[in-house]
Amino acid sequence: MTAPIRVLICDDQVLIRTGLATIIDAQPDLEVVAECGDGRTAVDLVGQLRPDVVVMDIRMPVLDGISATRLLAGAGVPHPVKVLVVTTFNLDAYVYEALRAGASGFLLKDAPPAQLLHGIRTVAAGAALLDPEVTRQLVGRYAVRIRPTEDNGPDVPLTPRELEVLRLIADGLSNNEIAAALVISRETVKTFVSRILTKLDLRDRVQAVVYAYRQGLVS
Repeated sequence: MTAPIRVLICDDQVLIRTGLATIIDAQPDLEVVAECGDGRTAVDLVGQLRPDVVVMDIRMPVLDGISATRLLAGAGVPHPVKVLVVTTFNLDAYVYEALRAGASGFLLKDAPPAQLLHGIRTVAAGAALLDPEVTRQLVGRYAVRIRPTEDNGPDVPLTPRELEVLRLIADGLSNNEIAAALVISRETVKTFVSRILTKLDLRDRVQAVVYAYRQGLVS
């Protein structure tokens, strides 16, 4: 049998933690290994328990979710853990910072349970989780902040087709939507995405979105 995906829940609201734990533990392939109410405790528990995924809130006491994510999955972390950020629309200014800090994706707190479970499994499998509609609203809104003030970076080392796919990723399109837009197969899209991540030395689609905006490839 395959070992269950081990999940740590970090949220300062006990009711939300309990609700999340109940939903997650009811799944045969998922297991809650710990719960906590602040980012500092989350960092300590990850060091002890090495969960597969951390479900992370943003606004918390002691250490906020963005700072905790940076310590768990940021640049230079020797053994990064997968972080799935949960947030609300009125905190969307912080979501982009969490993605920059190393989070593998985000969900809204009012997402249905099935979407939460899908998100945990997706992130655990090494893929990024970006809800297309939220991506369009969130990243698009902060495009000016994301893009550097001076364009002195190197040329983007992608073919025209790869650039086209990257722009569609940044627009929040899923693989199926990209396939339909370009009239190619989903497997071909997956190949293009893999090449893009490899060429640009990016970890996942989240980083690809940030890269596209910082390079001014989308407006």
